[in-house]
Amino acid sequence: MADLVGLRLYSCCNCRNHVSLHDDIVSKAFQGRNGRAFLFSHAMNVVVGQKEDRHLLTGLHTVADISCADCREVLGWKYERAYEASQKYKEGKFILEKSKIVKENW
Repeated sequence: MADLVGLRLYSCCNCRNHVSLHDDIVSKAFQGRNGRAFLFSHAMNVVVGQKEDRHLLTGLHTVADISCADCREVLGWKYERAYEASQKYKEGKFILEKSKIVKENW
């Protein structure tokens, strides 16, 4: 925790558990279930759920919902597999919905 002092973070909107670093944002141009979402290269303090295939705006993907490790609020999902070559860059990355996270240390 001490190594996060001074860093710009995103936290769970429900319990303020730290879930990602601002520096890990890949893109802010994503759509979640409830509006805008950010694509992150890493997430922390989250629980990854069961994998399932979903038809998203950019095609078929295998994804797993991610929840806050403390309060279990669903925050977004992890891309496990992209079936189209142009979408492979998403694999292993995380979607966090803007409405489910709050800024810390800004």
